[in-house]
Amino acid sequence: MMSCLQSWPEPVVRVQHLSDSGIRVIPERYVKKPSDRPSFCDSVSGEVNIPVIDMKGLYSEDASVREKTAEMISGACREWGFFQVVNHGVRQELMGRAREAWREFFKLPLEEKQKYANSPTTYEGYGSRLGVEKGISLDWSDYFFLNYLPLPLRDQNKWPALPLSCRELVGEYCREVVELGGRLMKILSTNLGLREDYLQEAFGGEEFGACMRVNYYPKCPQPDLTLGLSPHSDPGGMTLLFPDENVSGLQVRRGGDKWITVDPVPNAFIINIGDQLQVLSNANYKSVEHRVIVNSEKERVSIALFYNPRGDMLIKPADELVTEERPPLYPPTIYDEYRLYMRTRGLRGKSQVESLKSLQ
Repeated sequence: MMSCLQSWPEPVVRVQHLSDSGIRVIPERYVKKPSDRPSFCDSVSGEVNIPVIDMKGLYSEDASVREKTAEMISGACREWGFFQVVNHGVRQELMGRAREAWREFFKLPLEEKQKYANSPTTYEGYGSRLGVEKGISLDWSDYFFLNYLPLPLRDQNKWPALPLSCRELVGEYCREVVELGGRLMKILSTNLGLREDYLQEAFGGEEFGACMRVNYYPKCPQPDLTLGLSPHSDPGGMTLLFPDENVSGLQVRRGGDKWITVDPVPNAFIINIGDQLQVLSNANYKSVEHRVIVNSEKERVSIALFYNPRGDMLIKPADELVTEERPPLYPPTIYDEYRLYMRTRGLRGKSQVESLKSLQ
């Protein structure tokens, strides 16, 4: 399967370069079919927002406060698949410096960024598309993808050398956000009625995976015709997103065809459940479709850290969550094989995790 992923099927166009060229009409490849366009009549904004949870409550001396905070997280995982956390323990100044370093990277001359051009073999590096099928619809974004864990996959030479602080900041940032992920994994386990370390062990214990994707969404002359990121659920375990708090763009599918534009809280992380946690929890937790809209006035930069199972882990519903009334909804699947589907075909809503059910 990997052999078909050696190179992109057609020349890669940098979306930032298109945007900077001053075009007023976007190329056909980026125009979504009418049913997929972000018509603003189907989105809900302002009056609804995903839950915001103060993690300080988890460490309160008052047991009822601890319990209430854990319940809020549990409710968000079951009803939304998304929530924001504040007082999360990651230093705000580190978050700010990391984002500014990445803004600087994307402002570098194209030839400097091209040194890190990625291939579909690993996706690591500077990229502008997902999926290797020829002629697929493209999204209005560029990105930089890198591996942080497990250690054998980490290669800092593949991380940007410019700006000069970038490699050091990436290391510091990933370390603190991964620690936050580990704390959340314990809470999610306990909330499911599993032992505290169950989910972490299912991910590979200390050998779990973590990778970063920095998203760059350039200004777009026709934002109503395209998307920065097509609808999808995340294939991995859990995503910890540091959004651009100056420009909203993330939309979460809510109740059929309604899309809610997330209003980011300053210095918060947006947490969302990935497909692997949906499988492990036997669908008690749900990964939820989301997409990104773009803007004609402003660019956006966001940093996603994916907290994932190790690639060779076999992921299946936890035995404790399987009963006669609720049999296992998904067959055991190796994570790397699951992820390859998205890397081959691109973003296809929730079709992948839902197709697993039909294999039962």
